[in-house]
Amino acid sequence: MALKDNKKEQEKLTRIAIVSTDRCKPKKCKQECKKSCPIVRGGKLCIEVTPADKIAVISEEHCIGCGICTKKCPFEAITIINLPSNLEKDTTHRYSANSFKLHRLPTPRSGAVLGLVGTNGIGKSTALKILAGKQKPNLGKFDAPPDWQEILIHFRGSELQNYFTKILEDDLKAIIKPQYVDQIPKAVKGSVKEMLDKKDCGRQDFICEALDLNHVKTRQIDELSGGELQRFACAMVCIQDADIFMFDEPSSYLDVKQRLRCAVTIRTLLASNKYIIVVEHDLSVLDYLSDYICCLYGVPGAYGVVTLPSSVREGINIFLDGFVPTENLRFRETALVFKVSETASEEEEVKKMRRYDYPQMVKRMGVGFKLTVEPGAFTDSEIVVMLGENGTGKTTFIRMLAGRLQPDEGGKCPNLNVSYKPQKISPKSEGNVRNLLHAKIRDAYMHPQFMTDVIKPLSLDSLYDQEVQNLSGGELQRVALTLCLGKPADVYLIDEPSAYLDSEQRLQASKVIKRFILHAKKTAFVVEHDFIMATYLADRVIMFEGQPSIDTVANSPQSLLAGMNKFLNSLDITFRRDPTNFRPRINKLNSVKDTDQKRNGNYFFLE
Repeated sequence: MALKDNKKEQEKLTRIAIVSTDRCKPKKCKQECKKSCPIVRGGKLCIEVTPADKIAVISEEHCIGCGICTKKCPFEAITIINLPSNLEKDTTHRYSANSFKLHRLPTPRSGAVLGLVGTNGIGKSTALKILAGKQKPNLGKFDAPPDWQEILIHFRGSELQNYFTKILEDDLKAIIKPQYVDQIPKAVKGSVKEMLDKKDCGRQDFICEALDLNHVKTRQIDELSGGELQRFACAMVCIQDADIFMFDEPSSYLDVKQRLRCAVTIRTLLASNKYIIVVEHDLSVLDYLSDYICCLYGVPGAYGVVTLPSSVREGINIFLDGFVPTENLRFRETALVFKVSETASEEEEVKKMRRYDYPQMVKRMGVGFKLTVEPGAFTDSEIVVMLGENGTGKTTFIRMLAGRLQPDEGGKCPNLNVSYKPQKISPKSEGNVRNLLHAKIRDAYMHPQFMTDVIKPLSLDSLYDQEVQNLSGGELQRVALTLCLGKPADVYLIDEPSAYLDSEQRLQASKVIKRFILHAKKTAFVVEHDFIMATYLADRVIMFEGQPSIDTVANSPQSLLAGMNKFLNSLDITFRRDPTNFRPRINKLNSVKDTDQKRNGNYFFLE
């Protein structure tokens, strides 16, 4: 009886075998996977390594999921995952044998903004390509792709059937704003105005005003900063006439004020009943921008599953809880909670031994930019977050603290050992991540405490054998953060640690920075535009005000509540907290809550 049940259980499970093309090197190993596989020993072809394939091929039909090959592979190139069988019918796309697989698709609705949230490598960009009609879904049949008739039958009875029928009949035109805007200067040449004029459908003046692009219209594309490129890319999409607008991470490189302006601008496209889909990792912006949400869960690089659409609050909370109530399914072991006071009890126990003061300083840069730094002080075991728009001198102040820039007037900064993670990371190192860590931070890298506090939570051990030059933006960011924290110093200066990271990694990085600074009794100055990450990290804040790129002032450090209230007042937005997981949520402009909080002067809530 037990055997029968076991057999049924085996049949119920659907298996995915993933072989990493980067890691699998049959010429450098003894093909341990094939030799150790019990099915191969029984005479069936379960694992095959042929010179034509260059990597091992695993038959998912014959695989029994014993996992011996995954343990025996010297390069850790194989992953075997058991899936619930109800997903097999929902396979939307698979690239090739033993590669990534996407289950189900998000369902766009006209006249509403659909938000997508999920970790990197889980299929968000694949879903966008399919919904834009740029990639034909093969329903998992990569060796014999189905025709459109079969695809439409697969989606029969769902809203996606009408959607794909419209795309096929050329009724719908789709435009995607790409994820990596820093690649734009390589693809297009010319001035901002020339580019916008080519695509303009009569909305250019309104959009350029809304996205604050008028002062850069005469500039060449390759002269734009990251934030200007992002706004230019969003403007290029918004000024065109189309039916489906897709924005892949529209908030990266932007400061808080620009993020909100961008969100408001994207929502203006709804006036003409369009389909709008947004992928976003800044959860407070996603919350502000979306009308409903689909989460994606799974194993990055192996498979992704799209949940059914839910309301904005519920959708983001499903993602943070790691639990889908409608399917009674848990996809993450721990829930992500933003309780700001969770380190307050630890904080009180930490004795603050040292105090450092810095004087008033003035720095002039280029033609016409002047930064005045008000005098201030900081202690050890403290994180100071810098808040302000782009171009107000946050990075300049960080470089003055690091001794990379000398002030033109006023005193000098105290002489401290400083470890600095710059805003822009460019991989210069030849060789793999392990060698880089060994060369740069050998002592920390060998220390068990550093392993537990930094390397394991940032999942850096999985990147050891990868070449530094081949790392993605998010992987580079995690390596740079590890190198910064691994260097012995009194003060850690961290410029935009959230760039390129997905929502889950941002929270992980915040926890790593907070725990490390408390344990090591050091100080950190962090520049951060992701509001959730900034509020989670900050013990105190420095607010930058004035006219960006012309004349700005860095105020003295103040408490989190006072500093945030002042900063949000200048942006004219209010925040409330979600009662279940305490994440900050932006109130919709002129809503009852927004008006009420402004009247009472409470722009930000701690609890």
